[in-house]
Amino acid sequence: MIRVGPAGNPIGYKGKTVDVFDYLKKLGLDAYEYQATYGVRIGKKSSLLIGKNAKKNDVLVSIHAPYYINLSSADKGVIQRSINRLFITSKVAEWMNAYRIVFHPGYYGKFSKSEAMELCKNSIKKLLSKVKEKNIKNYCFAPETTGKKSQLGSLNEIIEICQSFENFQPTIDFAHIHAREGGSLKDENDYYHILNFVENELGVKHFHCHFTKVEFSEKGEVKHHSLNEEKYGPPLEPLIKVLVENGFNATIICETPKLDQDAIKIKEKIGRFNKGEN
Repeated sequence: MIRVGPAGNPIGYKGKTVDVFDYLKKLGLDAYEYQATYGVRIGKKSSLLIGKNAKKNDVLVSIHAPYYINLSSADKGVIQRSINRLFITSKVAEWMNAYRIVFHPGYYGKFSKSEAMELCKNSIKKLLSKVKEKNIKNYCFAPETTGKKSQLGSLNEIIEICQSFENFQPTIDFAHIHAREGGSLKDENDYYHILNFVENELGVKHFHCHFTKVEFSEKGEVKHHSLNEEKYGPPLEPLIKVLVENGFNATIICETPKLDQDAIKIKEKIGRFNKGEN
């Protein structure tokens, strides 16, 4: 099964977030990534309502932790604040019954890649110790492949992080991989290589993915673009073909500026591929 939904509330939606799931179901969408990217600003009551309403409408929920996270910082204060933000997100995720907690691991900064990785892992150990201490049990952290070359988060690095800890699964952001690697995703083989590699290395049964068209420079990601902006990659159709033909289970979170509008296009394309109308 391939689920599709937006990163945040649909364009033009004026209602409360706790009620967005009825709206998504009417659109034919069945996934939703709650955006806590600028801080976790939701309480227990609303979080529980999100979990309840999402389940009622068969919408799979994930949550994106704040952007202000750097688990490989040279500043111990930054690391501690990052751990606290991820801990708070994990608490909210449990209330929401969010199946993934998406986050960006950090930056290399003044460290070598191996040094940054070691610092990141040590920070995660502290995070998990706090999660255990506070008796949070229903969680799955999902470090995301990152789009800038200055960021910790290549595909290999994300796999290494997930191999190092229990209850960790990757977030595969295809636009970020495409941008970070200078436009590497062009055809079915490119997508299949990634998915097959992740499956073999981690035994993943359900891929959590982000998709958007992306503009990039020599430093990596610059800006997200909509699906109809054909001058930008990566291409969507080869990804869908690989997912459908190989029977992969996945959630695709649409991160284009058109959010739900492009999510519907993705869902429709999946439907056509399933019917052999591609």
